[in-house]
Amino acid sequence: YIVWTGSLLLVFGLPSRITFTIYFLPPLLTVVYGTQRSRRTDRRWNITNWSISIRYLVLGHRPIICGGRRAATRSEWISRRARWGGKVDTLAASSVLGGLVERWLGDDDVPQGAGAPLRLNAKPRLYGPDAVVKAHGRKALQHHKGEA
Repeated sequence: YIVWTGSLLLVFGLPSRITFTIYFLPPLLTVVYGTQRSRRTDRRWNITNWSISIRYLVLGHRPIICGGRRAATRSEWISRRARWGGKVDTLAASSVLGGLVERWLGDDDVPQGAGAPLRLNAKPRLYGPDAVVKAHGRKALQHHKGEA
């Protein structure tokens, strides 16, 4: 409310009877619908899904590789044109903003990927108490040999 109303007060001044709805209604609708539970994701509110979607469209997606052990290279990011897809075709076709939108979206070329995905061949092992005692005994024996 503060940001919305403050910016409108700076631009247009105090509201009249007619413009009071413009000052009051958009933040109210955002609060009412934004604080409802999302139908897409059970544990989120609508405003969370909206903000994640806007962030994805504007800033993009940088994949997390190996649990964050290495940063994604520029070629592994999803391009702006691929993220926006057909959402801006009408805007890009307009004569007024067409060139600006095309420049902002970037090239059609999709950069080459970093290579084939890695296949991990992890085999879980379950060690019983006897193996743990044996390993602990081996460590204790090495520790005693080091002191002697």
